Amino acid sequence: MARHHREENPGLTAKSMPGQPRFLTPEQDQLVRTWLAQKPTAHGFSTDLWTARRVAELIRRRFGIAFHPNYLRAWLTQRGYSPQRPARRVRQRHEATITHWVADDWPRIQNKRATTKPTSS
Repeated sequence: MARHHREENPGLTAKSMPGQPRFLTPEQDQLVRTWLAQKPTAHGFSTDLWTARRVAELIRRRFGIAFHPNYLRAWLTQRGYSPQRPARRVRQRHEATITHWVADDWPRIQNKRATTKPTSS
């Protein structure tokens, strides 16, 4: 190594690593994270569910950079974002009835004794 520094052999100088360069600059990376803190409907999507495909579409529209959704899933996971599913609720859900059932009926059902008769073998 010392000889290289003395003689300045150009064949031994460091070369950049091959491969595709980084997709997003640190500023773009931070901007994408701020988008994820907002609702997708604010960015023109029909529902409030972020998907890797939607994030890839938004990055392509705003920056002109194409991400494959599979790569983007890994990218999001590395930054602490996990896949989410919306909680599905029935429109006819009646909270008062459910609360009453959980408070009164459920404990009664759980406290029922099992039959003491032996089962046939």
